[in-house]
Amino acid sequence: MFTGLIEEVGKVVSIRPIAGGKKLKISANTVLENSKVDDSIAVNGVCLTVTEIDKNAFWADTVGETLNKTTLKNITVNANVNLERALRLSDRLGGHLVLGHVNGIGTITNITKLGDNYDLEIDVPSHLDKYLIDEGSITIDGISLTIAKVNYNKINISVIPHTWQKTVLMTKQTGSTVNLETDVLAKYIEKLISANKPEDQKFSAEWFNKLGY
Repeated sequence: MFTGLIEEVGKVVSIRPIAGGKKLKISANTVLENSKVDDSIAVNGVCLTVTEIDKNAFWADTVGETLNKTTLKNITVNANVNLERALRLSDRLGGHLVLGHVNGIGTITNITKLGDNYDLEIDVPSHLDKYLIDEGSITIDGISLTIAKVNYNKINISVIPHTWQKTVLMTKQTGSTVNLETDVLAKYIEKLISANKPEDQKFSAEWFNKLGY
């Protein structure tokens, strides 16, 4: 589990083919402190397992669903990536609860500079619409961010200068793709509600009243 607070930006320095996937070597400094083989590190929001540690770098494997569902399938040597070590129980939860399980790939459709801040408009896959609300949490390439506005299948995110400069967002442009992870709490709420709703029952004020809302 992660918080969505990026610790550093690393760089992909080597890619090797393996059965059904790729082995990535990523240069890093901060995330290597106290890290060991089998630890988890989020790479652009994707939870990966450290398989080897070299001087100033670590190796991780990406296979199957990881490649199919994330932008790592198109990762190249020299690409910059957001890095975050797994959360410890003693850590402050400064962002929000992030699993490192990507739910879909979004496309940046517009970037607007508003004073010192940046406004990102992102096209979101339609199956994720139900998890998005104004002022709700979302993870973009592993970064915990707040949704400023939802407009059907598009969301707007306001990014402060610190986040822009300390993450891979500063390398993005219109048309760039990003990994998306919606708020896990929204998915559990959906599951709980669906489990108590008859198949032919539509959502209504009366139905919510019966549940005590």
